[in-house]
Amino acid sequence: MIELLAAGFVGLLIFLSTLFVVRQQSVGIIERFGKFHRTVHPGLNIKIPFMDRVVARVNMRVQQLEIDVETKTSDDVFVKLKVAVQYSVMPERVYEAYYRLNNVREQVTAFVFDTVRARVPYLKLDDVFSKKDEIAVAVKDELQCTMDDFGYDIIKTLVTDIDPDPKVKLAMNEINAATRMRIAAAEKGEADRILKVKAAQAEAESKALQGKGVADQRKAIIDGLRDSVEEFRHAVEGSKAADVMMMVLMTQYFDTLKEVAENSNSNTVMLPNSPGGMGDIFNQLRQTIIGANIFSDAAHTPDSSGKPKS
Repeated sequence: MIELLAAGFVGLLIFLSTLFVVRQQSVGIIERFGKFHRTVHPGLNIKIPFMDRVVARVNMRVQQLEIDVETKTSDDVFVKLKVAVQYSVMPERVYEAYYRLNNVREQVTAFVFDTVRARVPYLKLDDVFSKKDEIAVAVKDELQCTMDDFGYDIIKTLVTDIDPDPKVKLAMNEINAATRMRIAAAEKGEADRILKVKAAQAEAESKALQGKGVADQRKAIIDGLRDSVEEFRHAVEGSKAADVMMMVLMTQYFDTLKEVAENSNSNTVMLPNSPGGMGDIFNQLRQTIIGANIFSDAAHTPDSSGKPKS
């Protein structure tokens, strides 16, 4: 009885050893007597005890390897690049992926170092930032060409970080700040110039309008005085234009004195400050006008040769 139980237990162990499970997104590799026999897919599988052995379960998922590469640019700046490589095993090349390559991570790292250090030294630091996608494509093409023979598919390569020396970054920031300050100063100067030009144009237009207003005002005063003189001469028989002008000047004189008296803070000084002085002012104006008329007439009087005097 005991022998039967022992035999049954041994048989059960042998039966159970024929069964094994491969997890999803994995492929099992079976060797028979140390030689590759076959690959098995996810799920419950059977092998021959003592003859077959599951030597490995190859991961079929997409994996990512991040590599830090330090190199130098063409303008002698040391920079660190972080390259992310996404790869997976080709389903039909599981044998090559397991048996031909011992350590895929070391192999990928070596090719990434070689490719990056072969391209970046021909680029300036600014170009490394602007052409990081080209570097990533070059790394992918180089890896794909090589890793295809080992059964690996390179899904994507990315340059995820570019880190120059801290002193270089500080200098770049200072250059950028100085450039922006120079542009801001130029823009501010241009804005100030526009404001000054506009202010000058506005002032010129204002002066022109003021001058036109003063001219119009004087013209209106002259027209009014002329009309007043003519009306006064027709209304008062025997009056002359000089009498009318004298009366107008006297009227303006007394109006001015009235305005000065009404404003206690006024510091206006009338010269001369007597009514009789208005006669002197009038006589001076009259003599000036008469002298100008005499000079004008003499200038237009022809000489003995018939030509006007210069």
